Amino acid sequence: MSIKEAIGSTFELIVKVAFLVFAVMYIIKTATAAYGYGYRVFTEEPVSQGEGRTISVSVEEPVSIKDVGKMLEERGLIRDANLFVIQELLSENHNKIQPGIYDLSTAMTAEEMLAVMAADAPEEGEDADAGETPDAGEGTQ
Repeated sequence: MSIKEAIGSTFELIVKVAFLVFAVMYIIKTATAAYGYGYRVFTEEPVSQGEGRTISVSVEEPVSIKDVGKMLEERGLIRDANLFVIQELLSENHNKIQPGIYDLSTAMTAEEMLAVMAADAPEEGEDADAGETPDAGEGTQ
């Protein structure tokens, strides 16, 4: 083996080892970040402890969860709008947010905010039917 071949082989080995170290470090860093983000989806704490501040927010039609998340982040109710979108996607209140004005607190979790904004509004025919009682025995006389 000549000196040129030995230097070439050594250089090639150094490049391969450096690439392998870089790849392993990248995978570890990415996996750690993904785990941390995934963990926050289910365990994100409210912005403030105790009573917190109550802030009124208006959700208008058409309801876009991304826009709602951005608005909540701008108002200081949540820390991360993208995390809120994932939380809504995995929530039992997915696609149930209703337009309206809501009083939300900085002491609420994202799940609690979603529950408030997804509260069922009375349906149009429900109020008219609520006062009526069925005629018992109708047609039996």
